[in-house]
Amino acid sequence: MGVRLLLLGALLAVARLGSPAGPAAVPVHWSEGTLHGFLELHTAGGALIAEGDLLQVARDSDLESRLVFHFSDGSLFRETVTFTQHGVFRLKDYRLEQQGKAFEADLDVSLAASGAYDVRTTSHKDGKEQRYTGTLDLPADVYNGLIPIIGKNLDRQAGRTVHIVAFTPKPYVIPLAMVPSGEENKVVRFTLKPKLNLLQRVGAALKHQSPPDSYIWILTQDVPAFVRFQGPLYAGPVWRIDLTRPRWSGADN
Repeated sequence: MGVRLLLLGALLAVARLGSPAGPAAVPVHWSEGTLHGFLELHTAGGALIAEGDLLQVARDSDLESRLVFHFSDGSLFRETVTFTQHGVFRLKDYRLEQQGKAFEADLDVSLAASGAYDVRTTSHKDGKEQRYTGTLDLPADVYNGLIPIIGKNLDRQAGRTVHIVAFTPKPYVIPLAMVPSGEENKVVRFTLKPKLNLLQRVGAALKHQSPPDSYIWILTQDVPAFVRFQGPLYAGPVWRIDLTRPRWSGADN
């Protein structure tokens, strides 16, 4: 019996050694701090459809980043993520809210670092409500709401693949390749390529929801900075996020 147990222990040890390690979190090369950015949201044709803010607040042990867009038709998009940056970037909590006729459905999503999620959606077409709850097995490099920050910390020549949770509205963990695809005047463009498996590709095609590539531009000179994003915010048309300046009453145009 003792010999059998010894052999079993040895086999288990070999199996563990042979098991591939999970994806590693992205190392922190540029720490985040307090931030207030002013943004505009445009259609692919250039029409202004929303004004927004990127608000980031540093705390003792973590940071909260909030992206908010107020649409001209009264719709609202709000994405809030809490994360840590102790050597590597790690997501703690994530919340996504989209409301109004700019979207096909109202959506309210929460996701915790434990993988626990709650998704509520209401269709604007027929008023149908859906809810999904459960727990996902999250890799260490899940970065919903953090892609611009991750882009500032990547090798501008190598890039890498991370993961995001796609809400369809049922949530799926999918790899997202961040591929350097051009550089001009110290601004690097990363192409963001969702890497769906065969079943996901077939399902997306049947629903006419195959995700297009998105793009993010990062200024790399001196201190890296987010410059522009182009792609769907989640599901829907291709839009473009641009930096702008604050506006106040009486200011010169």
